[in-house]
Amino acid sequence: MRTAGGRTRPPGPHGLPFLGHALQYTRDPFGFMLRCAREYGPVSYARLSGRPHFLLAEPADVERVLITNHRNYSKGEVQAREASLFGNGLLLSEGDFWRSQRRIMQPAFHRRRVEGYAEIITASTERMLAGWRDGTTRDIHQDMTMLTLEIVVRVLFETKVHDQLHRLTQAFAMVAEHFQVVYDRVFFVPERIPIPGNRRYRKALEWLDREVDRIIRERRASGLGGDDLLAMLLEARDDNGRPMSDRQLRDEVMGLFLAGHETTAHTLGFACKLLGQHPNEESKLLVELHGCLRGRLPTVEDLRRLRFTEQVTKEALRLYPAVYSMLREARHDDELGGYHVPAGTTVVILPQWVLHRDARFYPDPEAFAPERWTQEFERDLPRCAYFPFGAGPRVCIGNSFALMELRLILATVLQHWHLEPASRAPLELLASITTRPRRGIAMVVHQR
Repeated sequence: MRTAGGRTRPPGPHGLPFLGHALQYTRDPFGFMLRCAREYGPVSYARLSGRPHFLLAEPADVERVLITNHRNYSKGEVQAREASLFGNGLLLSEGDFWRSQRRIMQPAFHRRRVEGYAEIITASTERMLAGWRDGTTRDIHQDMTMLTLEIVVRVLFETKVHDQLHRLTQAFAMVAEHFQVVYDRVFFVPERIPIPGNRRYRKALEWLDREVDRIIRERRASGLGGDDLLAMLLEARDDNGRPMSDRQLRDEVMGLFLAGHETTAHTLGFACKLLGQHPNEESKLLVELHGCLRGRLPTVEDLRRLRFTEQVTKEALRLYPAVYSMLREARHDDELGGYHVPAGTTVVILPQWVLHRDARFYPDPEAFAPERWTQEFERDLPRCAYFPFGAGPRVCIGNSFALMELRLILATVLQHWHLEPASRAPLELLASITTRPRRGIAMVVHQR
């Protein structure tokens, strides 16, 4: 197909006048992305939210957008939709300001500091398990959400807001529900329009803002330090020796809240479901856990020996990546996959859902096969064929913490509990800010 300017446009599914491909996408986002890649090739075209979108499913093109030519691609559409939640924090900021913030925050995620949080993770997991009863059915997704929220609260603020955990969970659930509706809409409805969903979202966000602002003000006023992340952020200085403003602290804390609990909770729920559906893989995991831990809590030092636990984690992240796609907007004209990309075009990077299921790189791609993650297999993967935490300069700053947390929690839970799926029905997924289960993950818990 030719555009008015005479340049070729990538192929794509047939769309509707005015609506484009919005209805096809909102009915089944994950199926739509897979179909575009498998039927129309590494670069396909769709019109979503009234704008042209190029959908990328080739590692080399993804590498160009995220790494080699990343300065040409901004967050664009993502900023417009998520700015009220994340503000100008690390998740959405751009350019020199983003680079300055990244430098300021990087020491908070140094390996030694991250490893210092291991005892918080395992102790919190033990408290969760103390409330489980043999033979009962639990929503593992909800349990893991409460657990990872408790952990991120303790890591961020020590234990200052423990009594607010339930309220925090409710508020974040309201935020997630809002963005699910936003991403389901055919067209973007600005938050200032007082429809019921926008009003509920504003109410939840105002409560979160007040709570975070209160914590920051009280910590500043106290003059106390600490080993938590908030203490490090308060002490951080930019290249000119200036501390972060209260507003900037709020934006960074909000990003750490969401990225620090929701994505990890989803992955844990999916991993438990997968292991419950594959008893042979669970048995291999148990052999490793019993041989290494012999019933005690895992430590950071144990992680080197928990190789199969790591493989399970990587395979769960492959099949159910928390971030299922990424959006960027071209600042200037570019070329991807042999197609001209005009400035202003939204580029949808599909690797976390599509490339993770590409048979060129993953034999039997729909199978849960942790054993595939050998050193040789990882070495031979093309760059940007697997990156659940992003890639390039904007790779997730907390990825090492997340990987440690996932393995420690799985090892703590699975060596003492067997989780059996309460239903054989396939998981229904939601494409919100992250990949979420539509109706939770019901599992029957059996003490070993």
